[in-house]
Amino acid sequence: MTLRFRSKIARCGSRIILLAVLFLFTLSIHAQTGPVETVQFQSKLANATLPYNVILPPDYRSARATRYPVLYLLHGFGGHYNDWVTRTNVADYVAQYRMIVVMPEGNNGWYTDSVGAPTDKYESYILKDLIPDVQRRYRTIEARYGRAIAGLSMGGYGALKFGLKSPDTFVFVGSVSGALNLPSATEDDLKNLKSIRDSVFAVFGPIGSETRRANDIYEIARGLSAARVAGLPYFYLDCGTEDSLTSGPNQRFAELLREKKIPHEYRELPGDHSWAYWDQHVPEVLRIAAQKLRLRRAESREMKRPPRRK
Repeated sequence: MTLRFRSKIARCGSRIILLAVLFLFTLSIHAQTGPVETVQFQSKLANATLPYNVILPPDYRSARATRYPVLYLLHGFGGHYNDWVTRTNVADYVAQYRMIVVMPEGNNGWYTDSVGAPTDKYESYILKDLIPDVQRRYRTIEARYGRAIAGLSMGGYGALKFGLKSPDTFVFVGSVSGALNLPSATEDDLKNLKSIRDSVFAVFGPIGSETRRANDIYEIARGLSAARVAGLPYFYLDCGTEDSLTSGPNQRFAELLREKKIPHEYRELPGDHSWAYWDQHVPEVLRIAAQKLRLRRAESREMKRPPRRK
Protein backbone atom coordinates (compact mmCIF):
# COMPACT_ATOMS: atom_id res chain seq x y z
CA MET A 1 0.00 0.00 0.00
CA THR A 2 1.54 3.32 -1.06
CA LEU A 3 2.03 6.25 1.26
CA ARG A 4 -0.26 8.41 -0.91
CA PHE A 5 -3.06 5.80 -0.74
CA ARG A 6 -2.73 5.53 3.02
CA SER A 7 -2.97 9.32 3.26
CA LYS A 8 -6.21 9.33 1.24
CA ILE A 9 -7.71 6.66 3.52
CA ALA A 10 -6.73 8.68 6.59
CA ARG A 11 -8.31 11.84 5.18
CA CYS A 12 -11.49 9.94 4.28
CA GLY A 13 -11.68 8.49 7.78
CA SER A 14 -11.24 11.93 9.30
CA ARG A 15 -14.11 13.30 7.19
CA ILE A 16 -16.41 10.46 8.27
CA ILE A 17 -15.60 11.11 11.93
CA LEU A 18 -16.21 14.84 11.46
CA LEU A 19 -19.56 14.21 9.76
CA ALA A 20 -20.56 11.83 12.55
CA VAL A 21 -19.68 14.43 15.18
CA LEU A 22 -21.65 17.12 13.35
CA PHE A 23 -24.63 14.77 13.02
CA LEU A 24 -24.60 13.98 16.73
CA PHE A 25 -24.25 17.68 17.55
CA THR A 26 -27.26 18.48 15.37
CA LEU A 27 -29.29 15.80 17.13
CA SER A 28 -28.24 17.28 20.46
CA ILE A 29 -29.48 20.73 19.41
CA HIS A 30 -32.84 19.32 18.32
CA ALA A 31 -33.13 17.38 21.57
CA GLN A 32 -32.54 20.58 23.53
CA THR A 33 -34.96 22.82 21.64
CA GLY A 34 -37.69 20.26 21.06
CA PRO A 35 -39.86 20.06 17.94
CA VAL A 36 -42.07 22.94 16.79
CA GLU A 37 -45.28 22.09 14.95
CA THR A 38 -47.71 24.30 13.05
CA VAL A 39 -51.40 23.41 13.11
CA GLN A 40 -53.61 24.90 10.39
CA PHE A 41 -56.73 25.08 12.49
CA GLN A 42 -60.10 25.82 10.90
CA SER A 43 -62.04 27.82 13.46
CA LYS A 44 -65.80 27.42 13.31
CA LEU A 45 -66.36 30.54 15.39
CA ALA A 46 -64.18 32.74 13.18
CA ASN A 47 -65.05 30.87 9.97
CA ALA A 48 -61.39 31.12 9.04
CA THR A 49 -58.11 29.26 9.25
CA LEU A 50 -56.28 30.43 12.36
CA PRO A 51 -52.94 28.60 12.55
CA TYR A 52 -51.05 28.08 15.77
CA ASN A 53 -47.53 26.97 16.62
CA VAL A 54 -46.80 24.33 19.24
CA ILE A 55 -43.52 23.72 21.06
CA LEU A 56 -43.44 20.19 22.41
CA PRO A 57 -41.27 18.98 25.29
CA PRO A 58 -38.11 17.12 24.20
CA ASP A 59 -39.46 13.82 25.56
CA TYR A 60 -43.00 14.19 24.17
CA ARG A 61 -42.61 11.46 21.51
CA SER A 62 -40.92 8.98 23.82
CA ALA A 63 -42.93 9.51 27.03
CA ARG A 64 -46.21 8.27 25.58
CA ALA A 65 -47.86 7.75 28.96
CA THR A 66 -47.35 11.35 30.04
CA ARG A 67 -49.74 14.26 29.82
CA TYR A 68 -48.32 17.76 29.95
CA PRO A 69 -49.41 21.16 31.23
CA VAL A 70 -49.91 23.87 28.60
CA LEU A 71 -48.87 27.52 28.44
CA TYR A 72 -50.72 29.62 25.85
CA LEU A 73 -48.44 32.43 24.65
CA LEU A 74 -50.15 35.38 22.91
CA HIS A 75 -48.58 37.75 20.38
CA GLY A 76 -48.85 41.53 20.24
CA PHE A 77 -50.54 44.09 17.99
CA GLY A 78 -49.34 43.92 14.39
CA GLY A 79 -47.98 40.44 14.97
CA HIS A 80 -48.96 36.87 14.24
CA TYR A 81 -48.78 33.36 15.65
CA ASN A 82 -45.20 32.73 14.49
CA ASP A 83 -43.68 35.84 16.13
CA TRP A 84 -42.57 34.15 19.33
CA VAL A 85 -40.75 31.38 17.45
CA THR A 86 -39.12 33.57 14.80
CA ARG A 87 -38.29 36.68 16.84
CA THR A 88 -37.22 35.21 20.18
CA ASN A 89 -35.35 32.17 21.45
CA VAL A 90 -38.43 30.84 23.20
CA ALA A 91 -37.98 27.30 21.79
CA ASP A 92 -34.59 27.10 23.49
CA TYR A 93 -35.94 28.49 26.75
CA VAL A 94 -38.89 26.08 26.83
CA ALA A 95 -36.65 23.02 26.34
CA GLN A 96 -35.80 22.81 30.04
CA TYR A 97 -39.47 22.45 31.05
CA ARG A 98 -41.78 19.50 30.54
CA MET A 99 -44.68 21.55 29.23
CA ILE A 100 -46.35 22.32 25.92
CA VAL A 101 -46.35 25.92 24.67
CA VAL A 102 -49.06 26.99 22.21
CA MET A 103 -48.83 30.25 20.25
CA PRO A 104 -52.16 31.10 18.56
CA GLU A 105 -53.12 33.56 15.85
CA GLY A 106 -54.91 36.60 17.25
CA ASN A 107 -54.47 39.08 14.36
CA ASN A 108 -55.29 42.57 15.68
CA GLY A 109 -58.40 41.43 17.51
CA TRP A 110 -57.35 42.30 21.08
CA TYR A 111 -58.41 38.78 22.13
CA THR A 112 -61.95 40.12 22.28
CA ASP A 113 -65.25 39.37 20.57
CA SER A 114 -65.48 42.33 18.19
CA VAL A 115 -68.36 44.78 17.97
CA GLY A 116 -67.64 45.63 14.34
CA ALA A 117 -66.94 42.20 12.83
CA PRO A 118 -69.28 39.36 13.92
CA THR A 119 -66.77 36.63 12.96
CA ASP A 120 -63.85 38.23 14.86
CA LYS A 121 -64.50 36.41 18.11
CA TYR A 122 -60.97 36.15 19.43
CA GLU A 123 -61.96 35.73 23.08
CA SER A 124 -64.45 32.97 22.35
CA TYR A 125 -61.99 31.43 19.89
CA ILE A 126 -59.29 30.96 22.52
CA LEU A 127 -61.66 29.47 25.09
CA LYS A 128 -64.10 27.50 22.95
CA ASP A 129 -62.13 26.58 19.82
CA LEU A 130 -58.40 26.64 20.50
CA ILE A 131 -58.16 25.01 23.93
CA PRO A 132 -60.48 22.10 23.02
CA ASP A 133 -58.55 21.57 19.76
CA VAL A 134 -55.21 21.47 21.58
CA GLN A 135 -56.67 18.97 24.04
CA ARG A 136 -57.87 16.76 21.18
CA ARG A 137 -54.55 16.78 19.35
CA TYR A 138 -52.06 16.55 22.21
CA ARG A 139 -51.65 14.77 25.52
CA THR A 140 -52.52 17.66 27.78
CA ILE A 141 -53.60 17.96 31.40
CA GLU A 142 -57.25 18.93 31.03
CA ALA A 143 -57.60 20.76 34.33
CA ARG A 144 -57.03 24.28 35.58
CA TYR A 145 -53.83 23.42 37.44
CA GLY A 146 -52.29 22.33 34.14
CA ARG A 147 -53.12 25.44 32.12
CA ALA A 148 -51.53 28.94 31.97
CA ILE A 149 -51.66 31.93 29.63
CA ALA A 150 -49.28 34.85 28.98
CA GLY A 151 -48.49 37.37 26.27
CA LEU A 152 -46.73 40.55 25.22
CA SER A 153 -48.26 43.99 24.62
CA MET A 154 -51.74 43.29 23.17
CA GLY A 155 -51.23 39.68 24.24
CA GLY A 156 -50.40 40.82 27.78
CA TYR A 157 -53.72 42.61 27.93
CA GLY A 158 -55.46 39.53 26.56
CA ALA A 159 -53.82 37.21 29.08
CA LEU A 160 -54.76 39.39 32.06
CA LYS A 161 -58.30 39.68 30.78
CA PHE A 162 -58.61 35.89 30.44
CA GLY A 163 -57.36 35.54 33.99
CA LEU A 164 -59.98 37.96 35.32
CA LYS A 165 -62.94 36.83 33.21
CA SER A 166 -62.21 33.07 33.09
CA PRO A 167 -60.41 32.34 36.38
CA ASP A 168 -61.50 28.70 36.39
CA THR A 169 -59.56 28.09 33.16
CA PHE A 170 -56.04 29.19 34.13
CA VAL A 171 -53.83 28.83 37.18
CA PHE A 172 -51.25 31.40 36.04
CA VAL A 173 -51.42 34.58 33.95
CA GLY A 174 -48.42 36.56 32.70
CA SER A 175 -48.10 39.92 30.96
CA VAL A 176 -44.94 41.41 29.44
CA SER A 177 -45.26 45.09 28.45
CA GLY A 178 -49.03 44.72 28.49
CA ALA A 179 -51.08 47.31 26.55
CA LEU A 180 -53.68 47.38 29.29
CA ASN A 181 -55.76 50.54 28.90
CA LEU A 182 -56.98 50.36 25.29
CA PRO A 183 -60.67 49.62 26.04
CA SER A 184 -60.90 53.03 27.74
CA ALA A 185 -58.77 54.89 25.19
CA THR A 186 -60.27 57.98 23.54
CA GLU A 187 -59.67 59.64 20.17
CA ASP A 188 -57.19 62.00 21.83
CA ASP A 189 -55.32 59.13 23.47
CA LEU A 190 -54.79 57.46 20.09
CA LYS A 191 -54.47 60.45 17.76
CA ASN A 192 -50.84 59.59 16.92
CA LEU A 193 -51.47 55.84 16.66
CA LYS A 194 -53.83 55.52 13.70
CA SER A 195 -53.60 51.75 13.12
CA ILE A 196 -54.15 51.03 16.80
CA ARG A 197 -56.93 53.62 16.93
CA ASP A 198 -58.78 51.96 14.06
CA SER A 199 -58.52 48.51 15.62
CA VAL A 200 -59.64 49.72 19.06
CA PHE A 201 -62.78 51.38 17.73
CA ALA A 202 -63.53 48.45 15.41
CA VAL A 203 -63.19 45.87 18.20
CA PHE A 204 -64.49 47.71 21.28
CA GLY A 205 -66.88 50.19 19.68
CA PRO A 206 -67.45 53.83 20.67
CA ILE A 207 -66.55 55.34 24.02
CA GLY A 208 -68.99 54.14 26.67
CA SER A 209 -70.08 51.00 24.82
CA GLU A 210 -70.98 47.86 26.72
CA THR A 211 -68.15 45.99 25.00
CA ARG A 212 -65.66 48.54 26.30
CA ARG A 213 -66.94 48.20 29.85
CA ALA A 214 -67.03 44.41 29.69
CA ASN A 215 -63.40 44.22 28.54
CA ASP A 216 -61.85 46.99 30.64
CA ILE A 217 -59.59 45.04 33.01
CA TYR A 218 -59.45 47.96 35.47
CA GLU A 219 -63.25 47.98 35.75
CA ILE A 220 -63.38 44.20 36.01
CA ALA A 221 -60.79 44.16 38.81
CA ARG A 222 -62.46 46.98 40.72
CA GLY A 223 -65.76 45.11 40.72
CA LEU A 224 -64.40 41.84 42.13
CA SER A 225 -65.74 40.65 45.46
CA ALA A 226 -63.45 39.08 48.04
CA ALA A 227 -64.87 35.66 47.13
CA ARG A 228 -64.03 36.18 43.45
CA VAL A 229 -60.54 37.41 44.32
CA ALA A 230 -59.91 34.18 46.22
CA GLY A 231 -60.53 32.17 43.06
CA LEU A 232 -58.25 34.12 40.71
CA PRO A 233 -55.07 32.76 39.13
CA TYR A 234 -51.66 34.15 40.06
CA PHE A 235 -50.78 37.30 38.09
CA TYR A 236 -47.31 38.27 36.88
CA LEU A 237 -46.59 41.62 35.17
CA ASP A 238 -43.43 43.32 34.03
CA CYS A 239 -42.72 46.42 31.99
CA GLY A 240 -39.66 48.31 30.74
CA THR A 241 -38.65 51.47 32.55
CA GLU A 242 -38.18 53.16 29.15
CA ASP A 243 -41.48 51.89 27.77
CA SER A 244 -43.42 55.12 27.28
CA LEU A 245 -46.35 53.24 25.72
CA THR A 246 -47.29 50.95 28.58
CA SER A 247 -45.39 51.78 31.78
CA GLY A 248 -48.07 54.10 33.18
CA PRO A 249 -50.99 51.71 32.62
CA ASN A 250 -48.98 48.83 34.10
CA GLN A 251 -48.15 50.83 37.22
CA ARG A 252 -51.81 51.73 37.70
CA PHE A 253 -52.98 48.17 37.23
CA ALA A 254 -50.38 46.85 39.67
CA GLU A 255 -51.59 49.39 42.23
CA LEU A 256 -55.16 48.18 41.69
CA LEU A 257 -54.05 44.57 42.24
CA ARG A 258 -52.45 45.63 45.52
CA GLU A 259 -55.61 47.45 46.62
CA LYS A 260 -57.76 44.41 45.87
CA LYS A 261 -55.24 42.07 47.54
CA ILE A 262 -54.99 40.00 44.35
CA PRO A 263 -51.92 37.70 44.47
CA HIS A 264 -49.44 39.03 41.94
CA GLU A 265 -45.90 40.09 41.19
CA TYR A 266 -45.01 43.30 39.35
CA ARG A 267 -41.55 44.25 38.09
CA GLU A 268 -40.17 47.32 36.36
CA LEU A 269 -37.03 46.37 34.43
CA PRO A 270 -34.58 48.20 32.18
CA GLY A 271 -35.77 48.27 28.57
CA ASP A 272 -38.37 49.54 26.14
CA HIS A 273 -41.24 48.20 24.03
CA SER A 274 -39.15 45.94 21.82
CA TRP A 275 -38.30 42.36 20.91
CA ALA A 276 -34.97 42.70 22.66
CA TYR A 277 -36.84 43.30 25.93
CA TRP A 278 -39.37 40.51 25.32
CA ASP A 279 -36.73 37.95 24.42
CA GLN A 280 -34.76 38.86 27.53
CA HIS A 281 -37.67 38.51 29.93
CA VAL A 282 -39.85 35.70 28.58
CA PRO A 283 -37.58 33.14 30.35
CA GLU A 284 -38.79 34.53 33.68
CA VAL A 285 -42.41 34.18 32.57
CA LEU A 286 -41.70 30.55 31.68
CA ARG A 287 -39.99 29.92 35.02
CA ILE A 288 -42.86 31.30 37.09
CA ALA A 289 -45.44 29.59 34.88
CA ALA A 290 -43.68 26.25 35.42
CA GLN A 291 -43.63 26.89 39.15
CA LYS A 292 -47.34 27.70 39.29
CA LEU A 293 -48.23 24.80 37.01
CA ARG A 294 -46.58 22.53 39.57
CA LEU A 295 -44.88 20.43 36.91
CA ARG A 296 -43.58 17.74 39.24
CA ARG A 297 -46.94 17.23 40.87
CA ALA A 298 -48.66 17.24 37.49
CA GLU A 299 -46.27 14.66 36.06
CA SER A 300 -46.64 12.30 39.01
CA ARG A 301 -50.41 12.38 38.69
CA GLU A 302 -50.65 12.06 34.94
CA MET A 303 -47.98 9.50 34.06
CA LYS A 304 -50.12 6.62 35.34
CA ARG A 305 -53.07 7.57 33.18
CA PRO A 306 -53.42 5.88 29.75
CA PRO A 307 -52.70 8.18 26.78
CA ARG A 308 -55.55 9.30 24.55
CA ARG A 309 -53.74 11.65 22.21
CA LYS A 310 -50.92 11.30 19.73
